[in-house]
Amino acid sequence: MTHSSKSELPIKNALLLVDVQEKIISRITNKDSIIKNIQKLLSAYQILDENIFVSEQNPLKLGKTIPKLLPKVGFTNIQKMDFSLATSKVLFEELHDKKISNLIICGFETHICIQQSVLEFLKKGYEVLIISDAMGSRNNSDHEIALQRMLHKGAIITTTESIIFEICKTSDRKEFKEISNIIKS
Repeated sequence: MTHSSKSELPIKNALLLVDVQEKIISRITNKDSIIKNIQKLLSAYQILDENIFVSEQNPLKLGKTIPKLLPKVGFTNIQKMDFSLATSKVLFEELHDKKISNLIICGFETHICIQQSVLEFLKKGYEVLIISDAMGSRNNSDHEIALQRMLHKGAIITTTESIIFEICKTSDRKEFKEISNIIKS
């Protein structure tokens, strides 16, 4: 008999790219490294044909998602005014319809929109993995404290490389060479 532990991804998961908009990113600590990791996640998710959702916080004032961080095809864009993405009816309908129970989250800002979203997703019964090196805040202390709080409430903290290999599962996949190249880039 096999069983799944809290650190294993089931078949149905989704990448949630939270608020990677120019006016938000401009003041983020360590933004270049974070953006590179987000690009790796997006590339891997697209190669492996996984579910991707992109949110934009108040796009009229904060602008649209940075073009180089938009998936090429096959994603859902969610515009929001609430800090929490977990209040989106559009998102919940798609998660329900696709039977997605695991959420992999990256983006900005860790201590505001990401933290509020993660805490609500956890309350609603989702398993949440937060990609610590693919998210950030203006102040590193805000980022670190938010990670601790989300971990304490039940989120799983991981890294870009770790989650990419976890969703790939095996080097026997035909896509593995492309995935390996993403990691090395």
